[in-house]
Amino acid sequence: MTDTDYTLAELCITAAAEAWRDAGEVLASGLGLVPRLAAGLAKLTFSPDLQMTDAESLLVAEPVPVGKRGAYQVQVEGWLPFRKVFELLWSGRRHAMTMPTQLDRFGQINISYIGGTFEKPKVQLLGVRGIPGNTINHPCSFFVPDHSKRSFVERVDMVSGAGYDPARWQDGVRRDLHSLRLIVTNLAVLDFGGPDHAIRVRIHSKVIIDIPVKVVGMQTETKSEHPEHYEEPVEPLANADEIAQEELN
Repeated sequence: MTDTDYTLAELCITAAAEAWRDAGEVLASGLGLVPRLAAGLAKLTFSPDLQMTDAESLLVAEPVPVGKRGAYQVQVEGWLPFRKVFELLWSGRRHAMTMPTQLDRFGQINISYIGGTFEKPKVQLLGVRGIPGNTINHPCSFFVPDHSKRSFVERVDMVSGAGYDPARWQDGVRRDLHSLRLIVTNLAVLDFGGPDHAIRVRIHSKVIIDIPVKVVGMQTETKSEHPEHYEEPVEPLANADEIAQEELN
């Protein structure tokens, strides 16, 4: 394998695994194929203390293969029934990576509906599910497979998960466990290191860094306007620019 012999999916999995670097002994939950493989990669490499389950009720010593298990025997470490998951969740000892349909500049996410109203949506999605409790109680990261104006928006159609928007937080609401960490897309890696925890680009292809309006539907700063909010661009692999250009085209 050469230094450019990889797929976009493999690049995203590797970047997403970084969400769990130095996480310690927390429950790693990757919801979706890329987040699931990323959590497994992190446990098998630089974060061996991560806790993982078989997606049912067992703690496992190694990531369970995706797809059909065949003759594979789950390496059981312990029992983790659903009520115990909530004990971990409510105490901040879980880090989940989910796949929101919409996401705004302060990390508010939507998995509920698109367009229309709450009573009569244009497109009905999952509903909020456990996302409100997740985003309030433990670290969360996100994977967005299509970095576009449809996924990154100025205002989500419904707030399913809490972000950092200061206008949305009421006085006295507990925020000590609220922690949004990382966003991985097919074009970039972002975090919440901007002003008031707004989204900031961390790792990217050079083809998008100074043209965020082309791929993001929210108001956002550019490197030329606020260079102090940007880390130096890092291309994680040699042909990242070529991959990003193909995605934009």
